[in-house]
Amino acid sequence: MSDATASADAGPQLVGIVLVSHSAAVAASVAQLATGLAGGGTTAPVAPAGGTMDGGLGTSAELICAAAASVDRGAGVAVLTDLGSAVLTVKALLAEGDEFPENTRLVDAPFVEGAVAAVVTASAGADLAAVEAAAAEAYSYRKV
Repeated sequence: MSDATASADAGPQLVGIVLVSHSAAVAASVAQLATGLAGGGTTAPVAPAGGTMDGGLGTSAELICAAAASVDRGAGVAVLTDLGSAVLTVKALLAEGDEFPENTRLVDAPFVEGAVAAVVTASAGADLAAVEAAAAEAYSYRKV
């Protein structure tokens, strides 16, 4: 069986989403919320990467890389972060060039609203550019 046939049999290639937070609980909760709001049917792969390896507050390059590998289906990986040092950790990993799956992007978006928009858009089968645009557009959501 060829690689193309194997990937076709596995279903659509969806963009993967990684949610990086300083808190494991926050990352997992936002992942649960985003996948829940994506509705029924096929949902894009989502992985939380929160906290440190020992369960503390902070970010872990190892957890982030493992999360990215776990959601990679060949259509790219969108990484959303909560706070500044999470951004710096992801930027450093991207600069290294070989830590993430091919076609991984750091997405500039609000964490919760952007995650929901990214997961919904990716679950609809959109490409990485559309997922990134949908997440970034969440900056314009008005609440009042």
